[in-house]
Amino acid sequence: MIELKHLRTLQALQNTGSLAAAAAQLHQTQSALSHQFSDLEQRLGFRLFVRKSQPLRFTPQGEILLQLAEQVLPQIQQALQDCHEPHQTTLRIAIECHSCIQWLTPALNEFRQGWPQVMMDFKSGVTFDPQPALQQGELDVVLTSDILPRSGLFYSPMFDFEVRLVLAPDHPLAQKATISPEDLASEVLMIYPVQRQRLDIWRHFLQPAGVSPALKNVDNTLLLIQMVSAGMGIAALPHWVVESFEHQGLVVTKALGTGLWSRLYAAVRDGEQRQPVIEAFTRSARQHACDHLPRVRDASRPGTPLPSADGA
Repeated sequence: MIELKHLRTLQALQNTGSLAAAAAQLHQTQSALSHQFSDLEQRLGFRLFVRKSQPLRFTPQGEILLQLAEQVLPQIQQALQDCHEPHQTTLRIAIECHSCIQWLTPALNEFRQGWPQVMMDFKSGVTFDPQPALQQGELDVVLTSDILPRSGLFYSPMFDFEVRLVLAPDHPLAQKATISPEDLASEVLMIYPVQRQRLDIWRHFLQPAGVSPALKNVDNTLLLIQMVSAGMGIAALPHWVVESFEHQGLVVTKALGTGLWSRLYAAVRDGEQRQPVIEAFTRSARQHACDHLPRVRDASRPGTPLPSADGA
């Protein structure tokens, strides 16, 4: 019967001393406020204040409800503030991008400097499928390049990154100015042990051209790069993964066609994307990546086009 708006109006009456001033403070007309009180008093069966008194005077019953407003409204305000500023929580994170861990670890360290009260729990693995675990409430955030339709998940764009062809320095393709799908037909393409349909190079570069090179599974990024350096095959990886190895002369990278770009998302359960900790983590990780990773561009700005096979 008594609503929060009634308690707030009683406080406004006490603070301003008149119905007209209270109406102005609450951005209502005096007539609407008077009608609200008349309706409430009729339902309650007693008066709340003495009309036309100068200064405005509350009835004993009005005083009781005013004391209630002074107790309840600050408690509600504090509770809402506590909801937006949790004192302790756990953020459970997983990645589908095997090579993300290279930049995610320093990004997590940077996030924790601003949110020291948040406990971080990280889960990964070659056979681990994180998006169903996110749907079932076992995780809070999944970093992924794959969008599951009608999944009940919300995908916040993080950044776009270039996928580069990685070769040994003496590989014949290292001398080519432009790499075509047909150039890879007779090569051994070393990949992470995932379905090939999840690989950007397969979906957006090889499959449209009808090219199907031999595939070899390697579940460790460092081992994969060492095998490429030894001439045992080629790979397609985000540029940040191999940048330091390229500077050392262990591998070279080439653009695939006119550029193959992919987008990383932070997936959360729909409806939870505005939670303060999740918002802060997404923003912090995105900023860290855009500040420190080569060949990366912010995908969160309005109008940022989705990456395509030709790099547009």
